[in-house]
Amino acid sequence: MEYVQERVTTLHDFGNSTPSAPADRAAIVVPMTEREHGSLAAEQVLTTLESVAPDRVVVPLRADATAAPAVIDWLDGFALDIEPLWCDGPRLAELLADAGLDGQRGKGRDVWLALGVAAESPYVAVHDADATSYSATHVPRLLFPLEHGYSFTKGYYARVENDQLYGRLFRLLYRPLVRTLAAETEADVLAYLEAFRYALAGEFAATSETVRSLRVQRGWGLEVGTLGDAYAATGFDGSAQVDLGRHEHDHRAVSGPAGLTTMADQVTAALLRVVEQHAPTPDYETLPDRYEETAGRLTRAYATDAAFNGFSYDRSDERRQVGKYADSVRPPGEDTRLPAWTEAPITPDEVQTAARRDAEALR
Repeated sequence: MEYVQERVTTLHDFGNSTPSAPADRAAIVVPMTEREHGSLAAEQVLTTLESVAPDRVVVPLRADATAAPAVIDWLDGFALDIEPLWCDGPRLAELLADAGLDGQRGKGRDVWLALGVAAESPYVAVHDADATSYSATHVPRLLFPLEHGYSFTKGYYARVENDQLYGRLFRLLYRPLVRTLAAETEADVLAYLEAFRYALAGEFAATSETVRSLRVQRGWGLEVGTLGDAYAATGFDGSAQVDLGRHEHDHRAVSGPAGLTTMADQVTAALLRVVEQHAPTPDYETLPDRYEETAGRLTRAYATDAAFNGFSYDRSDERRQVGKYADSVRPPGEDTRLPAWTEAPITPDEVQTAARRDAEALR
């Protein structure tokens, strides 16, 4: 059992703790797509949330018009104050377009819409709906630091299943890339990014003030972009990370439109945009090769760790993945982040109204 403190306050699970936390003053954001409808994991997440009894649950839903009604009806069956926020309706699309906010749709855009609504509560927690290991301890643990002087909390956990190491995008892309960048400059932002034990976890919580300050990435860069904004808003002293144990949830293929290589493009762009905001511009000409070298050293460590635990580990395959991720290591390109809600040209009330009318029109 270890109790190491990182550069951000790190809270450990020494005995399946369920700390006292302000769930009754918190809104929980649970992003979903139509594929989660009725899944065992999503069913478990929402059923477990019933025992947590948060103030309310906001579910930003990405689904087409034929699937959305069934999902909304299903959500209505839980003993929770759930507000479905259908993110793909025509009125909401028109509202965003008129405000100059149309563009790429994705998880980040959906979460941004929900955060504006959820920030009416003093505290907001965000987590995914695909964890089969979801526990009633997760939300209280995420919220606990917010009652103790912190403004931002990130969850961390082990991604180990079936005697294999998962969390590939974090292990093979994020960690070695941050480490490579940190060797180039001693900027504090890199120490901050490296302090989080599982930076790509979808679980975080924040005060409503912090939530309203976030400039959210539209797609898979959501988690990294959130860390960058948390660094600017709260710094080391206002941030904490909490142990959520061991997580089991969906795994993605390396290739394909929703695969890890596509995610790598967006995660890397978000990470490098954060770095460019708070540190000298990296040497992009040499960065891919330096990243691959760092990642290669880490695969040796992962191989040894796997062998120590009697796990299977294909180092050659992981090295091939590193080579594919290296193609994502390039300047971040156009900044398409959504505005902080404190500066948005629309209001959460307008979002709620448009989404509600869109959902009603389906019936």
